Amino acid sequence: MSLHCRHLQNNRLTGTLDVLKDLPLRALNIENNLFSGPIPEKLLSIPDFRREGNPFNTTIIPSPPASSPSLPPSIAPSPHIAPTKRANGPSASQLPQFGREVHNSTTKSVSWIAIAGLLAVVLLALGLCALMFKCCKRRKLKEKTMKKYEMGAFGALGHKQDQSLSMPHYQVDRESNEISLRQSVGGSKRKTALLNQGKDHSIDMTNLDYTQLPPRAHPLPLLPAERVASDPIVSPLSSSQHASNRVDSVKFFTIASLQQYTKSFSPENLIGEGTLGTVYKAELPGGKVLTVKKLNTTASRHLSDQKFLELVSTISKLQHANIVKLVGHCLEHGQRLLVYDYCRNGTLYEALHLDVEINKKLSWNARMHLALQAARALEYLHETCQPPIVHQNFKSANILLDDKLAVRVSDSGLAPLLPSDSMTQLQGHGYGAPELELGSYTYQSDVYSFGIVMLELLTGRKSYERSRPRGEQYLVRWANSRLHDIDALSRMVDPSLNGAYPSKSLSRLADIISLCIQREPEFRPPMSEIVQNLLHMIQRDS
Repeated sequence: MSLHCRHLQNNRLTGTLDVLKDLPLRALNIENNLFSGPIPEKLLSIPDFRREGNPFNTTIIPSPPASSPSLPPSIAPSPHIAPTKRANGPSASQLPQFGREVHNSTTKSVSWIAIAGLLAVVLLALGLCALMFKCCKRRKLKEKTMKKYEMGAFGALGHKQDQSLSMPHYQVDRESNEISLRQSVGGSKRKTALLNQGKDHSIDMTNLDYTQLPPRAHPLPLLPAERVASDPIVSPLSSSQHASNRVDSVKFFTIASLQQYTKSFSPENLIGEGTLGTVYKAELPGGKVLTVKKLNTTASRHLSDQKFLELVSTISKLQHANIVKLVGHCLEHGQRLLVYDYCRNGTLYEALHLDVEINKKLSWNARMHLALQAARALEYLHETCQPPIVHQNFKSANILLDDKLAVRVSDSGLAPLLPSDSMTQLQGHGYGAPELELGSYTYQSDVYSFGIVMLELLTGRKSYERSRPRGEQYLVRWANSRLHDIDALSRMVDPSLNGAYPSKSLSRLADIISLCIQREPEFRPPMSEIVQNLLHMIQRDS
């Protein structure tokens, strides 16, 4: 594997740079060392070459004495000596060429000078090699120390670096109303289907320095992914740059650590793809599992780094039992990622329409409790948060289910990242309120989307199904006229419930849904009223 990047700054290294001239480098940083002699022309052609703080041209081979006879025309300047000029002397291009046969006795003194200079260069090269050997030895010692704390999760350092260099290109498919987060352990078939069709989504890591080591162990009880100071020869970013990317209330993860926890964002760790980006499963040393959402270009290109950090700070303040918790973030090498708690049982969309095992657990009472918890999450966003937050992307695919099948609403606070056509997409998926056609989205629009989710819980149908007859494709249009007909209402109930539901609760639920999906926004109730209605209904059934 070729070495394309080298960072040797601030190490008081000495000698000349000839030993580096034949390396295929694209970036070289030798600032603040003690390198001397001329700079080879090949190094000057490196795109990212930083050399300030070195006493160059102090050991150039001196020119012959003034009394020496002039050199014959046959002796030409060497092409290997840079044409740089000393402060008080001839340019390096005027020095004699080494290794060529000399036919004139007047050049003997020049030959001796050349031999002495060559010996000096060899000695300096040997010294540099010895220093590099010590650096390699120190790095191996760090690796052994790291393995003790990382519990074998990273394997050999060289292997993991090779793995990070080969970023995967994988394929996923965004169906009209599919999952934005795929977190079900038993859903490997669904994940395979996402990988085998659709368009290509690659991870852009072109600016990443892969010589960066994993974070070292810390004596305090911190997450292994938290950034700690590293050796300046290892990390190209200074501690002040890292500090500027932090939000105090959540953890800061480096790209290198997230690569290791997601197996270099491998397809096997792919959970799914949503409107805002691609989602991966990340397993930390020690067994803790998190979710990593890599924001796509469309979602984050209009945000500056400062605006992104402000958004992260706002999301980190959302503390509610029914809203998925933001654990950390990453803003490094042009990448923007959000790290959340992991919900093992996937999404409500999957539980209703894809995962048979979880669907069997969704009794009538379980569904009503899910509706109540989702309503409480929206009530918190609309009426408790200051300033209030409109979700703008509320749907069953953004309702996660944890180990106990409790609701965790995702994408809360991410409305500023939604693309300009998000309202059209929401309508196309069957969740959009009528006022979205006029470009208006309010709290009442979230209430309308919540009503569609309750229709999914009631009927077991998807919000939009192209395969159904034209009059039944959109769930809300098909169900609206049937909610006040008791016979038609009973036929709407999800067949998987096998009739196991209280008839009075069915009628009350239909009334709540009817209020939520009113065409006029002002006629829809606030979420606090919906929470109270659902709570009373559940208490009467218990």
